[in-house]
Amino acid sequence: MATIKVMTVAGLAVLGLSGGVRAQDCDPGKSGYDLTGEEAAEVYDCIAEGLKAGYDSGPKRWIPAEFVADYRGWTAASAFPAAPGMHSERFLLTFVNDTGAEAYMQYAEDPVIPAGTVIAKESFSVSEAGKVTPGPLFLMQKVAAGTSPETLDWYYMAVAPSGAPMGLDVMTACNECHLGYDFQGGLGYPVEDARISN
Repeated sequence: MATIKVMTVAGLAVLGLSGGVRAQDCDPGKSGYDLTGEEAAEVYDCIAEGLKAGYDSGPKRWIPAEFVADYRGWTAASAFPAAPGMHSERFLLTFVNDTGAEAYMQYAEDPVIPAGTVIAKESFSVSEAGKVTPGPLFLMQKVAAGTSPETLDWYYMAVAPSGAPMGLDVMTACNECHLGYDFQGGLGYPVEDARISN
């Protein structure tokens, strides 16, 4: 199982009273589009503890709490936060549970992903001025064949940086874009240079 180095941010004020993350101590001072993979990883290492604490806070209501509690113990599918692009220009770090890790990490054009697979994507953005903003935890759950054919049998969920479940129109906010990756089974893999293979 691949692991991601998560540095302790002792001494940094990364948790706000609202449960969110104050990331100004982690600002790289340049645009996210100008960051190398290594620099994006340094930003992530700096905010990682606060990011997870924010996601963990508060009740999860319709989102299975174990997905949020456990995803850091799953297999990491990206070696560093993937360059901004999808998900509103955010950097993404991808984790896959044991059910689906082997199939997902083949990065096949026509994948067979087993029901029960859950994918978690931590996110953050870096503005043109080099300011870091924590983003949602995006979740995808593969359900039994035929349960939701209009979404290729994927359920989409998101948790705000404050830990609150996000109410979204998953058809317009998630599914329309993911269906554009129909050659990847609706997945949208990490960019190639960030992928970790089996």
